[in-house]
Amino acid sequence: MSDVLILPGLFGSAEGHWQQHWLQDQPGSRCVMQDDWDRPNLDSWLLQLEITLEEAGEAYLVAHSLGCLLAARLAGRSAARRVKGALLVAPCDLAVTEILHPGHISFGEMPTAPLPFPSVVVGSMNDAYMAVDRLTLFGRLWNAETRNIGLAGHINIASGFGRWRNGYRLLEGLKTQARVRRNIASASPAFAM
Repeated sequence: MSDVLILPGLFGSAEGHWQQHWLQDQPGSRCVMQDDWDRPNLDSWLLQLEITLEEAGEAYLVAHSLGCLLAARLAGRSAARRVKGALLVAPCDLAVTEILHPGHISFGEMPTAPLPFPSVVVGSMNDAYMAVDRLTLFGRLWNAETRNIGLAGHINIASGFGRWRNGYRLLEGLKTQARVRRNIASASPAFAM
């Protein structure tokens, strides 16, 4: 069984957030911690993610909001080879997030590199942190499947997302996609001439 690494957003995932339920419900899941949820430091949090991936060997990432951008920062880094797939839920747009929470984040520019692992970006039509056209744009840039789940806000407690069972189905679909992709990749050399 593969580990599931939970990457919360700004301020962490409070009690009752679907990520907290996942930590309890999903065997082998754990949260990738960092020093200050109110003012996350990209470099130290990214280092912690890389260390945790090294310890896990391989893992799936389940990220929310700012955690999605952390996962996207793995593109081009050696630790990305340890990611079996990523479920990126309600990614935030840095420009919008900096306006909504001035002085809380310093994450540079939005990551735009294609992700080298299977990914599903999940968003909504009325997320205050990322407009739907930007969601579609970053899904395409990250080479991820994009799922718009309608009027779901930021897919957090305030939007009514406590225990999110449909999210479990999305993760299972991602795991199937990753297995198929690996089987194709491992079978390809046999057909080479």
